[in-house]
Amino acid sequence: MSSAALERQMRPVYDALDTGSNKSAVVACDKLLKKHPKNVLLKSLKALALVRQQKIEESLTLCDEVLATKPVDDAILTAMMHVLRGLGRYNDVICMFEEAYKRQPTNEEYGAQTFFANIRAGNWKSAQQIATRMHKQFQEDRYLYWSVISAVLQADDPGTPAAMRTILYKLAHRLIESSPTPSYVGAERFYLHLLVIRELKLNEEADKLLNSDIGQKICAVSLACDELRRKIWGDRGMAAEEGVHAEKRIVEKSDRNWLEFLSVLDATFTGSDISASVQKSRELFEQVATKDGSRDRSGLLALLELERRAKEAGVSSEPSRINELLEKYFAVVGDKACCFEDLKPYVILEDEQRSRWTTFLEQLHISLATTKELQKAINVHKLLRFSLLPSEITTESENKRLEIYTKLYHEALPLGSALAVTELQPADDFALLAGNTYINLWDLSHEYNYLYSAASFLEFALSKSKQSFLTRLILIRIYRLIGAPSLALEHYRALSIKQVQHDTLSHLVLSRASTFSLASVGDITYSTECIEASQIYLSNSQETPEFVMRAFTSEKYSQIPEFITFENRLENSLQRDNVKMEHLRMRLTHEPIASDLIDMELIELKFIFDKIHHDNRDFEIFPNYQPRETQGINQQTLLFGKSEGLGWLSVFLKVYIRAFQQASDLDDTVEDKLLIGDRPKQTGSFDRSLSLRDRLVERSEDDISELTDDEQKFVEFTTGVANWLEPYHDHARPPPSVVLAEAAKQTELKTGHPLKGIELPPANGNAIPKKDAPAVTEPPEVITKYFETVQRRFEDLKDAPLVNILHVATLAQEAFLLFVVETNRFKTPSIVKVNKLGALVNSFKSIRADAVSVLKHLSTELLKIAQSEAANRPAVASACALVPAAQIDSDFTNGVARKVVESRKKVAEGLGKGIAKILTTYAT
Repeated sequence: MSSAALERQMRPVYDALDTGSNKSAVVACDKLLKKHPKNVLLKSLKALALVRQQKIEESLTLCDEVLATKPVDDAILTAMMHVLRGLGRYNDVICMFEEAYKRQPTNEEYGAQTFFANIRAGNWKSAQQIATRMHKQFQEDRYLYWSVISAVLQADDPGTPAAMRTILYKLAHRLIESSPTPSYVGAERFYLHLLVIRELKLNEEADKLLNSDIGQKICAVSLACDELRRKIWGDRGMAAEEGVHAEKRIVEKSDRNWLEFLSVLDATFTGSDISASVQKSRELFEQVATKDGSRDRSGLLALLELERRAKEAGVSSEPSRINELLEKYFAVVGDKACCFEDLKPYVILEDEQRSRWTTFLEQLHISLATTKELQKAINVHKLLRFSLLPSEITTESENKRLEIYTKLYHEALPLGSALAVTELQPADDFALLAGNTYINLWDLSHEYNYLYSAASFLEFALSKSKQSFLTRLILIRIYRLIGAPSLALEHYRALSIKQVQHDTLSHLVLSRASTFSLASVGDITYSTECIEASQIYLSNSQETPEFVMRAFTSEKYSQIPEFITFENRLENSLQRDNVKMEHLRMRLTHEPIASDLIDMELIELKFIFDKIHHDNRDFEIFPNYQPRETQGINQQTLLFGKSEGLGWLSVFLKVYIRAFQQASDLDDTVEDKLLIGDRPKQTGSFDRSLSLRDRLVERSEDDISELTDDEQKFVEFTTGVANWLEPYHDHARPPPSVVLAEAAKQTELKTGHPLKGIELPPANGNAIPKKDAPAVTEPPEVITKYFETVQRRFEDLKDAPLVNILHVATLAQEAFLLFVVETNRFKTPSIVKVNKLGALVNSFKSIRADAVSVLKHLSTELLKIAQSEAANRPAVASACALVPAAQIDSDFTNGVARKVVESRKKVAEGLGKGIAKILTTYAT
């Protein structure tokens, strides 16, 4: 058959893959493979369809068959590239393209693909060598610069020794010097040249480049090059020279880039006569402020910053000047939304200065006649609130302020009456001020009625301004505090979180989300949210490398390190793994505890444990209008007053890895044999001389401090169980050869092919005799008394907030499930008999009986709490109606109360029934 005819027959395969009909693609491939059993392209396309269907074992055999042919066909290489990436076998992608490049050394595309494969895997050294080879072979200048940036990336890699870093930068410099064309032919190459000479501190070369006509022109049009120029001059202590240039640009070119003003400010405080420099800069900024008027605030802001720095340097001789500048700034910018945030760093005043400032604000005429006057009124109240002293913050005074804010909010609402529903209300900030005040009142008094009232008022404000992102943020935190998680999630979803915001903002609802999970009764709402929030990390691994490749292709060298940093921060995101941990805690309540779940999760958790973490979460996004002497709104509204930081994650990883490691038959030998993808690099900072077991039993005070008291008790219990059962697991665990033989058998049954690379022991081989079973010891008190302690704790919380009750109950449920995980191995009578562990299994019975008894009690009590919520509805409705100076219909406040009560009832009832369901499954 001609190739054209075969190509026509393969069209259905391509169409099915393009439309995502992977099952149809497999069927079409099988049909053609019967006629053309040795067609490598068909095998690669079938492998791709199977990977997309998550039929990993079936795809592996085809994958290995294709790789064994050492393909050089473009279509096969492309298909296999996607297959191998889907399997996480990036090293095989490199090997495949390297082999193709060796077999066709004149194929420039294969060389580039080999280079890109190494870049994707972070193999900077190999990438640099390939780029150098390509430059020599194809005489393309861009390959020389690919080699340069690869050397720079290798030098900046955290794993590169300090001495090697300098050598690599010298190599990069030597490569640039060897280029037949100068770096200034393009801004991006010039940037790379500057980057290298800055690291090597080649000052004369830097002067030559930057002071040349072409260098100055490039810096004038390239922000990246100009930023690097500033850094080079800053490194050399040339702040004075930079200040002169910046002053010239401000005056002659009317440049209002804030970086220029900062350069002048930095230069002001570097000379010998600082007082004279301050006066000169003051005259410059006053000139700019006068010239710009209300068109630009840079000059006024620079005057404030100058005065702040002068005070810190001890050269500010007029205490009243800061007040004069603040008053002048407010007079010009006071009707703009940026005013409050601009002034916050400068209104940290003491005694007479503060008194004069507050008097100035209080004496201003407040009008709500126009949106500009309204904005000025808002700024006045924000600044007055921010300047409050601790002695001025009492429940009585805060209630008075609350009345003012709500009154002004309602009076200002008519200004936005004609706006489209997609627009924000001009009065929204008064609602946010009221929200801050409610939270401060709750923080002062611990009266939850303030939170109910806040929810009612903010829901009303949201009904008038449906796009108010900031209002929803406060409501999310409030609903979590009052135990209404479904309402918190409803508002979170209404934010329409996109792309990387899942990484920065998902903590709003997924921090300790297992406290509210009802996965045990089949409600996987929160589990689904965990999965959806994690999609950004999959997109990052697929899309960001493509941006890097495009940056190389178009020679955007200033962007490459930024893309790689972005990719690494997402790949190693703390929030990513916090969500992973929360999702796992929910899965255990929903899915059967079986070896497959334990083995897969164990491998993934160990990878997480060994890597560095970056905290990308955004805690500054909240509209924080609290007095500067108090905690910010974020800290005030944290669930249990604790954030799930790196310490929290570290402790929970250790708990789960240790429990799963003991329950699993996978040791490192078996894991290496069965691991499909590449093993991730160990990027975490830890003592490499310690074994994994030693690291798992370590506990630092800083890590423990991030746990709640109840979480600490939970960790003590699980650690006690692991310490007690460890020797019995080690004794009863089957040898690696037996585990591998069973894995090979299962794979062959599923795929019809043996497991590659596994040498099975002979059927009648001599078994290694087992050592005597370790003596059975009694469980320690930290285990036997745990559930009894939980019950006492639960009884003490009967009148406590619902979230505290849920927290105790979900941790007790989790402790029981981890006990099930730890004892699962010993449920098989044959294992118990062979290993002579009958006495050990008998000791489980009393622990399990205590746990079941306590959890049944908790389940019953939670159901009673759920039923009592209906009786509490009038009290909640009364609290929701306690909005001072408000004009909110009673039907509206009753509606808010009804939703709150229903949400609280649902979570309490769901958890109660969920515990009962778990006990039915695992009580024996």
